[in-house]
Amino acid sequence: MWLGFKRLTQLGWPRNSPIVQFPNLSLIIALTAGAVAEFVHGPARTALVSVHVAALTFWAYTELVSGASWFRRLLGAGVMIAIVVILALALLG
Repeated sequence: MWLGFKRLTQLGWPRNSPIVQFPNLSLIIALTAGAVAEFVHGPARTALVSVHVAALTFWAYTELVSGASWFRRLLGAGVMIAIVVILALALLG
């Protein structure tokens, strides 16, 4: 089953320089945690938002370092910059 999932995450369009790909595990975790965090409150929300940010940061880093195309690397860099700015604003405000 894991091999099937790994193969699915390797699919992309266009094939030679993928812009669109099936989400990998870290992005699935980030999106799921972020969506569930919208419906809970208290410490559970804080934990889910932390998981969301950590998984999204990991995803952005892996895209930046080893993205399948220049677009994916640029996307990873953009998300990393956005995360840093959002966290800095949250700490300052």
